[in-house]
Amino acid sequence: MNAKPSSSAPESSAAPASARTARAQIPRGIWVLGFVSLLMDVSSELIHSLLPVFMVTVVGASVLTIGLIEGAAEATALIVKVFSGALSDWWGRRKPLAVFGYGLGALSKPLFAIATGATTVFAARFIDRIGKGIRGAPRDALIADLTPSAVRGAAFGLRQSLDTVGAFVGPLLAIGLMILWANDFRAVFWVAAIPGFLAVALLVAGVREPARAAGAPRVNPVSVTSLRRLSRPYWWVVGIGAAFTLARFSEAFLILRALEGGVPIALTPLVLIAMNVVYALSAYPLGWLSDRVSHARLLVLGIALLIASNLVLASGNDWVTVWLGVSLWGLHMGATQGLLATMVANTAPADLRGTAYGFFNLLSGIALLFASVIAGLLWDQLGAEFTFLAGAGFAVLALAGLMARGRG
Repeated sequence: MNAKPSSSAPESSAAPASARTARAQIPRGIWVLGFVSLLMDVSSELIHSLLPVFMVTVVGASVLTIGLIEGAAEATALIVKVFSGALSDWWGRRKPLAVFGYGLGALSKPLFAIATGATTVFAARFIDRIGKGIRGAPRDALIADLTPSAVRGAAFGLRQSLDTVGAFVGPLLAIGLMILWANDFRAVFWVAAIPGFLAVALLVAGVREPARAAGAPRVNPVSVTSLRRLSRPYWWVVGIGAAFTLARFSEAFLILRALEGGVPIALTPLVLIAMNVVYALSAYPLGWLSDRVSHARLLVLGIALLIASNLVLASGNDWVTVWLGVSLWGLHMGATQGLLATMVANTAPADLRGTAYGFFNLLSGIALLFASVIAGLLWDQLGAEFTFLAGAGFAVLALAGLMARGRG
């Protein structure tokens, strides 16, 4: 379809005002989508904050196996986004695909509780990430469809902040339940199903998407003609996003770094809590800032923070060093994730946003697969220090590419 949905939010060219004004301009549907993300992240992080330790201590998996599972699962999610995003463009509907994706995520949670080997864990992660892949691009395109352009960065930042609140509430619950139930991983995994199903119910009841323009033709969004409409600036955003991902492997390695430094098993979720508190607190204000300052400058800041994080984590595994490293990691996420989503929306045609997010995540997914496998190999063969030094090296290359483009 070539026409923009008739009831989507108007593209505003007015200069943005205060943060309070920006919040007032953010549609109700964005808040609901944020709380849906919050609930699903509580569900997911109840499991994921414990999963690396569960696999090492209960299932008996190697760090390389964890890297392969994490890389393949996350890459699967990002690759699936290509197809779901393109389908949402062709169909002219975003919400049904988002509901289906969140539903798969909820249904995967009981599989973790019954897992006795790496194969079942892989299957559960695979289903969970397919669900994430199906919902991701349509949801992001829906956010762009619903939001005026003048507050788009703030809207993506708000959704990301609420999502990230769930990402630290989940590990907090995991710690409390692990202490209460004497490290009973499986009982905690069963509890994780509850907020997952609540997220699906809230999405079904609380979000109304813009109607498709009457008589708008259906056009193949992955045809040569359609793909030619994705501009050069858009493909540059895709490239820089992939470069970021090479330097930012699975967060499972942050947990393992803390475990290596002597953090008790029940307290390892504190690593993700520390990261996500910083992420949640920074995502909205930095998203609001992205509506007002140069995107390139914020990207430089984000890459610099990732380099610093990797170098700190490479330097030691004592508690203070790990907390500083993961806090810098969270600040980097707050500076870049909503920003990159906004840049995709701003550089892609409105009727191809789903496809644009899909291809953005395809390249990032391939990069993530390589990054997690490389990180696991380096960890097993040379140690944790080399894993984080390699991450810093990839980030330096991304920074060099960004600076070279700025001079071009």
